[in-house]
Amino acid sequence: MKHLLYILLPFMATAQDPTAILQHRVDSTVESAIRADLIPGAVVQIQKDGKTIYSKSHGLSQKYDIHHQPLPQPPAMHTTTLFDLASLTKVVGTTTALLLLADQHKLSVDDPVSKYLPGFDSGEKKQITLRHLLTHTAGLYEWYPLYYKSAHRDSTIRFIESLPLHFPVGKQRKYSDLGFMLLGAIIEKVSGMSLDRFEEQNVFKPLGMIHTGYNPLKHGRTGETSNPSAPPETADIAATSLGQPYEYRMTHDSSLGFTIPGLDPQSWNGWRQYVLKGEVNDGNAFYSSEGISGAAGLFSTVGDLQLLVNMLLNGGMTGGTTGGRRFISEATIRTFLTPDVFHNGLGWMMDPANAFMKNAPAGTFGHTGFTGTSISVVPDYHLSVIILINRQNVGLQPTGVYYNPNPVRQGVFDAAMAWCTALIRS
Repeated sequence: MKHLLYILLPFMATAQDPTAILQHRVDSTVESAIRADLIPGAVVQIQKDGKTIYSKSHGLSQKYDIHHQPLPQPPAMHTTTLFDLASLTKVVGTTTALLLLADQHKLSVDDPVSKYLPGFDSGEKKQITLRHLLTHTAGLYEWYPLYYKSAHRDSTIRFIESLPLHFPVGKQRKYSDLGFMLLGAIIEKVSGMSLDRFEEQNVFKPLGMIHTGYNPLKHGRTGETSNPSAPPETADIAATSLGQPYEYRMTHDSSLGFTIPGLDPQSWNGWRQYVLKGEVNDGNAFYSSEGISGAAGLFSTVGDLQLLVNMLLNGGMTGGTTGGRRFISEATIRTFLTPDVFHNGLGWMMDPANAFMKNAPAGTFGHTGFTGTSISVVPDYHLSVIILINRQNVGLQPTGVYYNPNPVRQGVFDAAMAWCTALIRS
């Protein structure tokens, strides 16, 4: 009986404390994935009403070397660790930049793409608008290894313009990186600035996101520290893949469904053969776009991402709803966060069927990134859940794909929603 009491005591202590239960559930969810060698580490942050409920780093920012051998002194993960955002770039950078330009009436989401890119001024392509690109309904290829055709950003955009449509315009949602690469080019056309420069000056700096940007190694962030256990400011960068084994499979293995008819997979062989750390993981962003793309390429920290999320939750105000400064009008945010017939907003995903915001109330929005990143925002509860995982550093699973972090995402999100529900009932 005495032993049973010792076992039950931690649960009895937290039975009436929803926050302690939340922390225990999140810790258990993340740590179990780390123990199973499914992920090297993670950073999780949960906020409600502008207050941090949970903010914690777990595991390692790099576990394995290029030979899949454990590092003798692996660097610990920290809440300040810089992550390759992958497709979170689409919402953190590209969508926010378009929000700003639309709010300033410098463009409309219903403008035809041909207004900015001449390659869309013929045939069915003339029907395509910025809205189609933002909602992945333009009918573009879902993916194409652009580095087989171009090594520079300008020629890459010209090549995308030249590609035929792959699906009917506006009839179905087919998630496409190519559409957001085009949106990045449109931002440059409208602003007269390079994408990275425009976002730095007009989005990141005004929001205080001082650690967010492209190509961090070119800006003095080495990804190394003299003491792996000491929390750096921005020097530590989470490692991603060991070379690029999965993207190599995408170009060579037809069973994945990504190979391009008529494109010889052996005609290009510039694959990186080292652990990627501080270089964008996405091949199209790295090889064909010099690390700067509207679809991928941004690096950031959980703290910086929280600043963006809070601005959106506060109706476009920075620094809170009282005493803050207006960044974007609430009306423009509503336009971007109004779900379409496919249950998604402009840029942002809004379908509650997604694991990272499963069964959330209407109006919830978020996005994921291939490296293991995700953002979930529940306006009804003024709640946000940011999860940054460096899943690729454990290598491919025996099935030849990376571990799917959706169980971790859903476990953390469910814990946050249960905490909110308990709070409301109390």
